[in-house]
Amino acid sequence: MIKQIIEVIRVNKTIKLNQKKSDHNVYSRKIGRMGNSLGVSFPKLLAEKLDISQGDEIEFVENDGEIILRKARQIELPKNIRLEVLEAFYDVFEEDRAIFDDLKDR
Repeated sequence: MIKQIIEVIRVNKTIKLNQKKSDHNVYSRKIGRMGNSLGVSFPKLLAEKLDISQGDEIEFVENDGEIILRKARQIELPKNIRLEVLEAFYDVFEEDRAIFDDLKDR
């Protein structure tokens, strides 16, 4: 278990938690409006560490109230597999997911 010292600071009638002595870097950004959506910018150092740049795809992974951001993995299909066949298989799998889940539990 990671030992953390948490310091509570009262700022403008809100409470801000600052973590100290952590095994990982913590970056803070405010969420802003981007058209009809919400967006957040990446700190330059973090973007460099993740090797991401404009146009790259990232994944949001929800994990017990936390969100993990990571660079989307790009895979290269073997030459004998056509993308449209793989997409059709995925669509069928998603449509019949309940059937597969039922078979898995038997």
